[in-house]
Amino acid sequence: MAVVTGGSSGIGAAIARTLAGRGWRLVLLARGEERLREVADEVRADHEVCDVADRAEVERVAAAVRERHPAIRLLVNNAGIAGRGGFLDLEPEQIEQLVRTNYLGSVWCLRAFLPALEAGAPADVVNIASVAGTIAAGHSGPYSASKHAQIAFSRSVGVELAGSGVTVHTINPGFIDTPGFPNRSRFRNRLLKRLVAEPDLVAERVARAVERKRLEQFVPRWYRPAAIVQAAAPATLARVARARNNRRRPL
Repeated sequence: MAVVTGGSSGIGAAIARTLAGRGWRLVLLARGEERLREVADEVRADHEVCDVADRAEVERVAAAVRERHPAIRLLVNNAGIAGRGGFLDLEPEQIEQLVRTNYLGSVWCLRAFLPALEAGAPADVVNIASVAGTIAAGHSGPYSASKHAQIAFSRSVGVELAGSGVTVHTINPGFIDTPGFPNRSRFRNRLLKRLVAEPDLVAERVARAVERKRLEQFVPRWYRPAAIVQAAAPATLARVARARNNRRRPL
């Protein structure tokens, strides 16, 4: 049995289809009931309406799911929202919502489903983070910060759960074209458009991570060097980014 959050569209729906094709029974969670029901019917899954940003709602839904399925072998924390804009551009409420959904949503879901994961051990947790969580970018700072937090949570809680039978994986997608993140439409250049991947690629990497016990993956793989450069020379990259931003500012 697997639980997938954000399972009504985009990457979440692709993950649901991929897992169902591999024989998994599923419970899908998402905020919007209509699309959620459509995907659940397609893959013959159970479903529950749930906003992962609401801790009380997560606890209530998880209790209901655990009552029907006491043992769960996979939790995919995929629910997330976009947030284009800097710390000085977005409204405070938007920044708070990014943190509640993209970071705390993963925390609340893991805590709520942990008893079922331990009962189903060996079990796996897959946190769908982002390349943006490894590379700081001024014009998408709040989103990057929420994903930085999610990656730190994923890595650290994996250490906490070592020896429990629950393995934690982190998937860092780059530009993926989904209804919530229409990345292909952001680019005019045909070459750049071709660099935008499809949700099915992320779904395949999720399944592979679980099957082959890979703890952290970038999707596509060639995003990894950028993260390494960010970690090795953050000050240099910061100076370059600031210089570019200064050139863009009107005099």
